[in-house]
Amino acid sequence: MSLSYSVPTSLEYFASLVQSDDHFPLLEAAASLAQDEYPELDMQQLLGDMDQLLARIKRRLPADAPALQRLRILNQFFFADLGFGGNINNYYDPENSYLNAVMRTRRGIPISLAVLWMELAQGLGLHARGIAFPGHFMVKVLLPKGQVVLDPISGQSLSREELAERLEPYKRRNGLVDDYDVPLGLYLQAATPRDIIARMLRNLKEVHRTQQDWQRLIAVLDRLIVLLPEAWGEWRDRGLAHAERGNHAEAVVDLEAYLAHVEDGLDIDLVADRLTALRNSRG
Repeated sequence: MSLSYSVPTSLEYFASLVQSDDHFPLLEAAASLAQDEYPELDMQQLLGDMDQLLARIKRRLPADAPALQRLRILNQFFFADLGFGGNINNYYDPENSYLNAVMRTRRGIPISLAVLWMELAQGLGLHARGIAFPGHFMVKVLLPKGQVVLDPISGQSLSREELAERLEPYKRRNGLVDDYDVPLGLYLQAATPRDIIARMLRNLKEVHRTQQDWQRLIAVLDRLIVLLPEAWGEWRDRGLAHAERGNHAEAVVDLEAYLAHVEDGLDIDLVADRLTALRNSRG
């Protein structure tokens, strides 16, 4: 009897990675986001390249190196020797979110650089976590004498005063001042791996929506809905993107799902009107 095997699609592969929060493979899930753009991407090669980087830095460390020394050597290796940094000249290039491209060019945005940096940090036994800081993803490391918050663009350590200063424009835009102010510590909570992947996808979503690249936007929203099945706003946005592409049947299904689950959205009437127009156009 002959056996046949089907190769999973990139979306099915992604779904297998993010189905459970137990042992969530952050690096692999983040790297897999590039597969829509690079369908021939060799994931095992990319993961192997990271293993080689980790092996290189481990050779520089004494076996009994304290945590602070490990952190300093990691930053010297990652930012100075390898030259990783922010793609300041082309910040909104989607390549900045694809880890294979970031590893090749050594340029990215804070969250993509953070994922690579954290993989090495954790491989060195450092207690490193991502921080979903508004507007600029951060990382933090728990050391014996306290917590250090770092900018993953440069490795710069940020004081509480510097963090508060960076936060001020966001708080003012959102009315989080005076009686509505909240402690800085609430903005420094560790982000879960699922949160990190969602933020990476939403960065790509915004790039593609701004460029009105509906096909790529739909691919990103497919992943967001796999990652966060009850994020009904993503269903709505995918339905609207399908409508722009002329995929009326798919648009109707997504907009119906949104309206079935969201009872008090400010845009319900607008979405309902769009759904009616789509149904009529099919009839």
